[in-house]
Amino acid sequence: MSDIIERNQLQDKMLKERLETVIPKVMRETGTEFWIIASREYNEDPVFSCITPTTYPTARRISIFVFAVRDGFTDCISLCMPDENLKKYYRMEYDRTKESQMEALERVIRQYDPQKISIDVSESYACCDGLSVGLYRKFMKELPEDITKRFVSAEEAVIRLIETRTKTEIQYYPEICDIAVDIIEEAFSGKVIKPGITTCNDVENFMKRKVNKAGLTTWFDPTIDLQNEKGMADGDTVIQKGDLVHCDFGIVCMGLHTDMQKLCYILKDDEQEAPYELQRAMKRNNAFQDIVRSNMKAGRTGNEIFFASVQEGKKEGLRPVLYTHPLGLFGHSCGPTIGLWTNQNAIYPAGENKVHDCTAYALELSIIEYLEMYQRDTYIFTEETVLFEKNYVRFLYEGREKLYTIGGTNE
Repeated sequence: MSDIIERNQLQDKMLKERLETVIPKVMRETGTEFWIIASREYNEDPVFSCITPTTYPTARRISIFVFAVRDGFTDCISLCMPDENLKKYYRMEYDRTKESQMEALERVIRQYDPQKISIDVSESYACCDGLSVGLYRKFMKELPEDITKRFVSAEEAVIRLIETRTKTEIQYYPEICDIAVDIIEEAFSGKVIKPGITTCNDVENFMKRKVNKAGLTTWFDPTIDLQNEKGMADGDTVIQKGDLVHCDFGIVCMGLHTDMQKLCYILKDDEQEAPYELQRAMKRNNAFQDIVRSNMKAGRTGNEIFFASVQEGKKEGLRPVLYTHPLGLFGHSCGPTIGLWTNQNAIYPAGENKVHDCTAYALELSIIEYLEMYQRDTYIFTEETVLFEKNYVRFLYEGREKLYTIGGTNE
C-alpha cells in the first residue's frame, strides 16, 4: 500500500462496497426511507467524505446526495452538478439546464413519496449534525410545506453508517495498523532515543516526519511523555535511563484511522530487561483489556460494558480507568462510548449506543499501579485498535503485550 494511487483505488473500492452493502442494511435496520445528505463547498457534512470517491474531495457549490428505498431496494442518487467520477457510484438525477437543484430534489421526493425524510440534524452528535443552517433554511424556504413537515433526524442512520466496517476495510485494517506499529517501533529504538540527549519533542517530531514521508496523515499530533520517580513530564523533557516512556499515536490511511498507545522502558546500566514489577503491571493491564473484551457483546450499551468491566477489574484487585471509544472513518467515531478519561461514570447519550457487528474500537484504558522503583502511583497506559466481529473482539495487530525497552543488549 505504498503507492498513493493504489491506496485511492482501494479506498474507492471500500466506498462502492459501503454504498452497496452498508447503506441498504443501515436504512433497513433503522427504518430510514429517504435520506438527504447536502453540503456546501468547504463546509461539508461529516458524512460527505464517507459517501464520495477520492476524486471528489469537496462539495461542488452545493452537493446533494439521496438514498431512497423502493420495493426493498436502495437507490443511490446524485443531485450534484454533472461529474463523471460520481457516475460510477450514483444515478445522476439533476440537469441544471432544465431545473434547479431544489426542483430536482422535490421531483425525486414526489417520485418516492416517503412518509419520513431524514436529514442530518442532531442535538447530540456532531457527526450527525452536518446540515448547515443556511442549507436547512434553503430547504425550508424552497421546498413545499407538505415535504418539509416530513423532515426527521437521520441520527441513528448516520451512526450506523459511520461505525460499520465493510469486508474490504476489515481485510486491510490490519495492514494499516502494521504501518503505525512500524513507526512506533522505530521511534522506540536506540536509533531515535538517546538517553540523556533526546527529548519527548524530538521523538514526536521523528514520528511526524515518518508519517509525512509515507504520504499519510495523523488525526492528532503524536504524543510522547514519560513517568519516573518525579512524576509525569513531556515537551522538552530529556529522556533518561530508568524512565517509562509513553506514546499516543494515530494515523489515517484510506480513510481508516488507527489509535494506539505503547510503553517503552529505558534500561539502566545494570539492567538487561525491564524490572519485574513493571512487567507484572503490564500483564495486569493486559488482563483488564481482556475483561473489557469479554464484556463487549452485541446489543450491550457502552455504559453497561463500562460498569461491568470496571467492577470486574476492581474485584481482581486492579485500579482501572476505562475510556474506550469507536474508531474507523473518524478517530473519535460514532457508536458506543465506554467511559471517558475525564468522566468515569455513565456517559449520555453516547454511552447508551449499542455494540453492533463489524465495528472497530480503540481499546483505550489504563490501570494505576504503585511501583517501588518510582515510589509512587504510576499509570500503565495502553490503547489497541480492535475489531468487534461475530460477538468477539480481536486485535488488529500482534504484540499488545509488548513492553519495549532501550539500552542494555537492545542497543
